[in-house]
Amino acid sequence: MDEALLRSLTPGVLTALVRRGADFAAAEDAVQDALVEALRVWPADPPTDAKGWLVTVAWRKFLDTARSDAARRRREDRAGGEPAPGPAPAADDTLRLYFLCAHPALTPSSAAALTLRAVGGLTTRQIARAYLVPEATMAQRISRAKRTVSGVRFDRPGDVATVLRVLYLVFNEGYSGDVDLAAEAIRLTRQLAARTDHPEVAGLLALMLLHHARRAARTASDGSLVPLAEQDRGRWDTSLIAEGIGILQAALARDRLGEYQAQAAIAALHADARTAAETDWVQIVEWYDELARLTGSPVVLLNRAVAVGEADGPRAGLAALASVDGSLPRHTAVAAYLHERDGDLAGAARLYAEAAHKAPSLAERDHLTRQAARLNTRLRGAGGRPDGP
Repeated sequence: MDEALLRSLTPGVLTALVRRGADFAAAEDAVQDALVEALRVWPADPPTDAKGWLVTVAWRKFLDTARSDAARRRREDRAGGEPAPGPAPAADDTLRLYFLCAHPALTPSSAAALTLRAVGGLTTRQIARAYLVPEATMAQRISRAKRTVSGVRFDRPGDVATVLRVLYLVFNEGYSGDVDLAAEAIRLTRQLAARTDHPEVAGLLALMLLHHARRAARTASDGSLVPLAEQDRGRWDTSLIAEGIGILQAALARDRLGEYQAQAAIAALHADARTAAETDWVQIVEWYDELARLTGSPVVLLNRAVAVGEADGPRAGLAALASVDGSLPRHTAVAAYLHERDGDLAGAARLYAEAAHKAPSLAERDHLTRQAARLNTRLRGAGGRPDGP
């Protein structure tokens, strides 16, 4: 069986049923039943029109379920009789699925799971393993999400920004389980880009590609984090970088700047530098200024402080950091880095140790702990007083 083919056909089959009158939850269940049937039948008797076969079988599954429930008889009557078997219509309503799965009534985690199930064609087990939760927990999450969006009709354009936030959430979830969520998010964003002419969709795709290009260099052989400045740039994927920069340049040429294009521009400047020392930090600060104007995000201001420290020196970076909310995650880590750059090794060691206690992940905690230990070793060697745990 060609699993990739089934996954690519799933959104179109689901939207065909919804278009014929099935509510989302019932249609999704029927499509899953049809996929199971395909796994049983196709190896011995492959259809000539795979999508048409799935639409026909899924519709029959839906009608069988509807007939067994008296409350659904009226919906069955409105939907009409079963269409004659034949080639599936060429209409592609996959874009509607993106907006439905990113409905504002859903939590971000539920929207991401539903997108992976309905648009990505992943099984509940695959999604659960990717998110490191029990399959039963993920099944409940998806069921609740399906109930929430059942009956929702699209009589106006959906919110592209919400869809993009969901896809970026999927991308940032990591690489756990059987499914590489970063690669899956890129696949789905490519699909979205092919169906809608929106510069921010292109911006997000470019941003994903540019970040993904550095993936192999982000961790050492022992699993420890490798900071950007220390990464082996020979391990970066130059084909992804070239593709990402090309997509970004085309989006920027439309002069409709958005936050994902601005983030991608920053990533492109990092990718374009042959060495860390050649990074154009002045331009990066300018892009952070644009990004801050677009979003007003305190996280952007935190990252901008690092860039200012590189462009204008650590004292300037610390001055920029002073106006950023100190309760932000990684604020202490940024302060530690800038203090080290400024020559305050004792203060930096103390701040690295403090940041390690606040770290959001084990890998980051270990990295910050090693930074504190490194500086304390230097201080002891120089006869200074070490700080930290």
